[in-house]
Amino acid sequence: MEALTLIIGNKKYSSWSMRPWLFLQHHHIPFAEVRIPLFAANSRAALREYSPTGLVPVLQHGELTIWESLAILEYIAELYPQTRGWPADRRARALARAVSAEMHAGFINLRTNLTTNVIARYQWQDCGEAVAADIARIEAMWAQCRHEHGNHGPWLFGEFSIADAMFAPVATRFRTYNVPLSATSRDYVETVHQLPAFKSWYDEARRETEVITENEYSHWQRITPSGISG
Repeated sequence: MEALTLIIGNKKYSSWSMRPWLFLQHHHIPFAEVRIPLFAANSRAALREYSPTGLVPVLQHGELTIWESLAILEYIAELYPQTRGWPADRRARALARAVSAEMHAGFINLRTNLTTNVIARYQWQDCGEAVAADIARIEAMWAQCRHEHGNHGPWLFGEFSIADAMFAPVATRFRTYNVPLSATSRDYVETVHQLPAFKSWYDEARRETEVITENEYSHWQRITPSGISG
């Protein structure tokens, strides 16, 4: 089989890149990684060499280029059926696809106000009703999935699936901003952060030196190991 190449952005900031990277890493699928720091002077030109949209992630497999995260995940799952990308049960599979598509297309208020920064920690502050509604909807989806299908393991549908890859960046946002959550949601956030593949992503993010100012919230109180700093 021809080698896979995954083109990603900064591990500290790129939530879309995290999704297929975690799925590949979790399933021990070999791939080459091309990391292109975002919002640098030459970023767009560098991305255009790989991506027709100038965005990440992008998967290359021989002459095939796939430039959309959910399509990448489904392609990987088809290439490697042992990953069981979607639940085997038809009803669970339908729900997994629905929540993944909703995550993919929605929650613009959450994305805008709680940008990805996997290594930062902030003291929670109220971001208004629109963000609260997004958080509540995500928690409701997680609760439904865990209640109906989580009896075979700690993931949304028991075993790690495409749905978990899609929601992993949201789990990191909830921890970054210290979002108040239900017990079910807190447990799921912890499950994501204990995933060995995520730990690898996080460790590599900590070693990055690039700074995207828009993802560093200087107006929020930052939590340090010894407490809170302004």
